[in-house]
Formats: sequence, C-alpha cells, structure tokens
Amino acid sequence: MGMSVGPSEGEDESAISEINVVPLTDVMLVLLIIFLIAVPVVIQTVDVNLPSVRLLPTTTKPENVALSIRAGDDGSCEVFWGMTPVNSNEMLTQAIQHIEDTVEEFGGAENMTEDDLPEVHIRGDVNTPWRCIGGPIFVMQQAGFTRVGFISEPEPGQGITRL
Repeated sequence: MGMSVGPSEGEDESAISEINVVPLTDVMLVLLIIFLIAVPVVIQTVDVNLPSVRLLPTTTKPENVALSIRAGDDGSCEVFWGMTPVNSNEMLTQAIQHIEDTVEEFGGAENMTEDDLPEVHIRGDVNTPWRCIGGPIFVMQQAGFTRVGFISEPEPGQGITRL
C-alpha cells in the first residue's frame, strides 16, 4: 500500500482523486455482522388482531344528541345536553323523549332503519375521570341509543394521518 505525498519530479500539480475505501469497508462489514446477529432477536412477534381504523368525518345530523362532560371543582361530574346542564334523571327523561319523537317523525319503528336512529356524541374534557363519562353512556344506552361516539380534536399544529 502506498501513499502519495505530492507530485513527483516532472509531473503537474493536480488534486489527488483517490479515496481510501478500506476503512469504509471495515465499518460496513462490522455493521453487517451486528445486523445479522441482532435482527433474529428483534423479529420475535406475537399475533394480534388489531381493529382496522379509518378516518371518517363525523356526520352531524340535527337529531343527534351532543353531550359535553367535565369534572366540577368539587369532584362532581357536570353533564351538559347541548348547553343545558342536566342530572342523570333529567338526561334519561330527555333521552327517552328524544327517541320517541324521532320514531314518531318516521311514522313508527317499522319505517326506520338503523341509520335513521339518532346518535350520541360525547365531548369529554381531558381531565374528566372515566366515571363521569361512563355514567352518561350507561344512561343513554338505557334510553335506547345504540350508537355512542366520542368527539375529539387533534392538538394544534398536528396533522391527521390516514391509516
């Protein structure tokens, strides 16, 4: 292996365009050996059936019910039907009345499909405990609502990725 320190006698001065690839080859061979040893360890998998999730825009129909839920200062749960605060009994009464009114608009349950039934859209505060969210879900299911969904908003500046 030789090394060029400068032009020999009688040659023009020019840039040396030879690159020593031996260190690069050594590093690549070491990395190849590391990957050959590490990959079988990392590839151990467990079969899991994950749900397929798609980004679907929320279609808001006028007959849908919007509930907003947050935790009160004293640890209680505050539930709002639209903009009106309600307790569990009022919520159950209003929900039953809402279902009955919707069925009456369609001329009876026999004229309705599952898509015609109103939905419940719950908007829960980030700091709300689960017990505050679970109670209204149970009450709305008792009233006859079969579709309950959660409304969420991405953090500002984050894009929505489609799966």
